[in-house]
Amino acid sequence: MASGSGDEKGKVDGVSWRLVGPASELSKKRCRLMYSSLGYDSDVCLFFVKGEFFAMDARCSHSGGPLCEGDIEEADGVLQVFCPWHDYDFDLRTGASGTSLQQQVYEVKLEDGNVYVKHTSRLSLEPFSADQKS
Repeated sequence: MASGSGDEKGKVDGVSWRLVGPASELSKKRCRLMYSSLGYDSDVCLFFVKGEFFAMDARCSHSGGPLCEGDIEEADGVLQVFCPWHDYDFDLRTGASGTSLQQQVYEVKLEDGNVYVKHTSRLSLEPFSADQKS
């Protein structure tokens, strides 16, 4: 499944709705790493939990742990991902943590059966080659 088209629909202040791919495919896994054309530090996790998509920075704001590898749990109606390195928790909707940390989250929308994430860079399920980075 190819994704990462430079869909510029809804462009606001350098942030655009980025086509990620068809919801029917993306909903088959609980978490997918989306590579950013800006590089490693801008990668995004796309979560599919309880019939809903969520997106946040892929690296934990504490020390860079891979959030796509973290456990997802619900407590008191709040869906959270736990960093596999140091067990920091982040609300999938807000990015808030039980600590003073905050994780960047991104808006996600479904349109015509496709998933879009509002982000500053192109996103892809495959790594960008050096000549594709912007």
